[in-house]
Amino acid sequence: MFTLTAQEIDWEVEPGKIVKAWAYNNTVPGPTIKVDVDDRVRVNFVNDLPQSSAVHWHGMETPIESDGVPYLTQDPTKPGATFVYEFVARGPQVAMYHSHHHAEHQVPDGLFGPLLVGDVALPGDVGPVTQEIPMVLNDAGVIGLSLNGKSFPMTKPIVAEVGESVLVHYYNEGLQIHPMHLHGIPQLVVAKDGIALPQPYYADTVNVAPGERYSVLVRPEEIHASNADPAQPAYWAFHCHILTHAERHDGMFGMVTVFAVTR
Repeated sequence: MFTLTAQEIDWEVEPGKIVKAWAYNNTVPGPTIKVDVDDRVRVNFVNDLPQSSAVHWHGMETPIESDGVPYLTQDPTKPGATFVYEFVARGPQVAMYHSHHHAEHQVPDGLFGPLLVGDVALPGDVGPVTQEIPMVLNDAGVIGLSLNGKSFPMTKPIVAEVGESVLVHYYNEGLQIHPMHLHGIPQLVVAKDGIALPQPYYADTVNVAPGERYSVLVRPEEIHASNADPAQPAYWAFHCHILTHAERHDGMFGMVTVFAVTR
């Protein structure tokens, strides 16, 4: 049993920039929901917003009454009201949840979150995954150009040791396509929309359209710091390659983070 409470909160997107976000459980993105394949999932949605809302389970197979689309599958959940969603988690799946009512502003303003069912099947030669990281992309609303609800330099860096296997799930909750580029380390694309690829492939830039999910494995093999202290981390830029989404006149911002490799 999970509870998702939607409410308006103060949210710092970048240093000194505080916006009125619409959030699940006081955070943007909402909390990651992870369950096992064939689990029976029950989610109590509490609407503390000033507007009616609903929750859609994007990428999931659910009974129609739990699909979360007002006037098609349910009545809107009005301010102060609750609604219970129930479904069996088919998978494995890399899915997401978000509003499907007044979604043109409710989703960009923060009503979105990751949903993972089981584990994505991986190639047999990559070793165990040591970190699994959702990366939710946004480009609109009060949150704006962001990774996991934050704009650089407030984005959280990814820190991994040489030889670690890091599984990153891209979720595009924005209105535009985003080519996600990692400097210095190839990305092995292993799944699309939660479906394992029969032939994973390497890419330095992965194009993620609105609504899509891509899963990539990142495995740094060495520090690559020949002219620096090898005991110090190597800091690789990780960003959307639409350049105005990552840089402006005063430097990097928006859809940028750092992949730090340590020994």
